[in-house]
Amino acid sequence: MKTVLNYVTVAAFLLVSTAGIANGTVNALDKKGKAKSEVEKSLISIELDPVFIKKGDKILMNLLNISQGEVILKVYDSEARLVYSESIEGELVVEKAFNFEKAFEDEYTVVVVDKMGTYKKTIEVR
Repeated sequence: MKTVLNYVTVAAFLLVSTAGIANGTVNALDKKGKAKSEVEKSLISIELDPVFIKKGDKILMNLLNISQGEVILKVYDSEARLVYSESIEGELVVEKAFNFEKAFEDEYTVVVVDKMGTYKKTIEVR
């Protein structure tokens, strides 16, 4: 009976340790959102930079926020004055439309700051 119990204990230990090794680390992505191991690099290809689409005097921004950390959105005019600011946290997908149709003629810069970096898009309003 003790022999059977020993075999079952060893088998359970091997099963649990094999599953733990197969799953790897909890965080498979590094600080920049890239895969840590060579195998993961070939399997995972995720672009985490925000997508800016310009439609007339509007800018549509879409960001995949895997970490669901804080995302800061700011708009500056050509004289580096803050026109708009917003902080979003806990969202997987951050979407925002910036409408410059009624804005004064100027050059505006949309700045997106998240855990992965800082991104900018400039629009000229005439």
